[in-house]
Amino acid sequence: MERALGGVAAVSDLGRRHHRNEDAFSVAATALGDGTPAVVAVVCDGVSSSTRPHEASAAAAEAAAESLLTALPRGVAGELAMHAAVLAAADAVNRLADTAKEPGRNSPACTIVSAVTAADQLIVGWIGDSRAYWVPRDGAGRPARLTEDDSWAAQMVAAGLLSEAEAMADHRAHAITAWLGADAQEVEPHTATFRPDHPGTVIVCTDGLWNYADAAERMAELLAGTGPAPLPTAQQLVRYALDSGGHDNVTVAVIPFPSPPASAD
Repeated sequence: MERALGGVAAVSDLGRRHHRNEDAFSVAATALGDGTPAVVAVVCDGVSSSTRPHEASAAAAEAAAESLLTALPRGVAGELAMHAAVLAAADAVNRLADTAKEPGRNSPACTIVSAVTAADQLIVGWIGDSRAYWVPRDGAGRPARLTEDDSWAAQMVAAGLLSEAEAMADHRAHAITAWLGADAQEVEPHTATFRPDHPGTVIVCTDGLWNYADAAERMAELLAGTGPAPLPTAQQLVRYALDSGGHDNVTVAVIPFPSPPASAD
């Protein structure tokens, strides 16, 4: 699946080993209350051990995008709008639990990561281990991961019990500690605002990509030589994941920063 606007594009692929795509995304263009153009990208990854994870990710992506597209034009501040959008996604996934669960599986569940760019601001929000990265253009600054995983590995590193390399080598590394779904504990969205002082690219993705490009520096290497058009960049990143093994569904959204006015392709 592909979707492109002038200021954002996303690509989602089944991968090489799965029988269905449990990822979902939503991208859109809108404006803030003062008319400033804004771009929205939401990426969700269904939890495979849950009931109907593909429905969970689709419901979450749609609900979060709808919430942002309602709140931002009304003048709701960026992080407040993002916080509300993640909670709206959680509610949408929770409602799926009203139908019968599959035997031996948890209620529908997914992770979420979202980014909004407007003027000089970049706002991100997330729950789980889907990620956002910042890659400066033309080497002007350092690339960075903008999100922190809700995972066993991240907990071990934060507690000082293991190095990042040791934690990621453990078979429990990707066990998530927070997610959207009726079986989750109370959802507390993570949000952050950045104000980059130079042009760059925002990458919003599932672990189907970052499993093969964990470090921000590696993500920057993959973008070297790419142009400003977001769709070819997203396609290139997905191809890289597939060529590297494609063991999972892979979904990537790309936002050039600052974004040009968005228009449908």
